[in-house]
Amino acid sequence: MVYAIFEVKKEDSRKIDQVLKDDLVSRQSITTRDASALDIDKDVVYVKIEGSEEGVKRAEELFKDMSAKRLSDKEAEEINEKIKAQDESAALGMGNIFG
Repeated sequence: MVYAIFEVKKEDSRKIDQVLKDDLVSRQSITTRDASALDIDKDVVYVKIEGSEEGVKRAEELFKDMSAKRLSDKEAEEINEKIKAQDESAALGMGNIFG
């Protein structure tokens, strides 16, 4: 599976739903995170689209229309690691509650 992470300005964040409603994009794995939730001092929302190459490419076309930026591979990897760490932390917390 391939993925891409897009950086969307907070003032444009309502437009994210328009992209995610696309038939092809909606069938991909989608994760959104506010930059502040990842301890990043930016006024943006990160959207990770993971799935087929066609789905990611379609998302890129749609995000381009709203002036969102696709992160470089290096930037995307850094954000992806933060998202993974946050998800793992949440899973451990749930395990402690129900464990």
